[in-house]
Amino acid sequence: MFGFLITLGIGFGLWVGHNAIRDYVARRLRFVDAIHKPYVPFVAGGVATVLALPITALLPVLGAGTAVGVGLAVGFGVLNGARAVRRYLPR
Repeated sequence: MFGFLITLGIGFGLWVGHNAIRDYVARRLRFVDAIHKPYVPFVAGGVATVLALPITALLPVLGAGTAVGVGLAVGFGVLNGARAVRRYLPR
């Protein structure tokens, strides 16, 4: 039961992080041309994974999978935020 609650908490945290990154990209980085490059979500996700690895190594409940999840949430958040800007911002 404890493991299930931890999994739910981690999933909720990843969902909140994804939404925060998506909103940040859509609101604050909408006029930055570099955010629309196809490799930017991969770079952002990779950097987030590398930064999350030492933190997850210190906490016994979290593992490397959580760091990879953080990287995926950030990468998809950047991708969806840039897509929202391209969709709703007239050029």
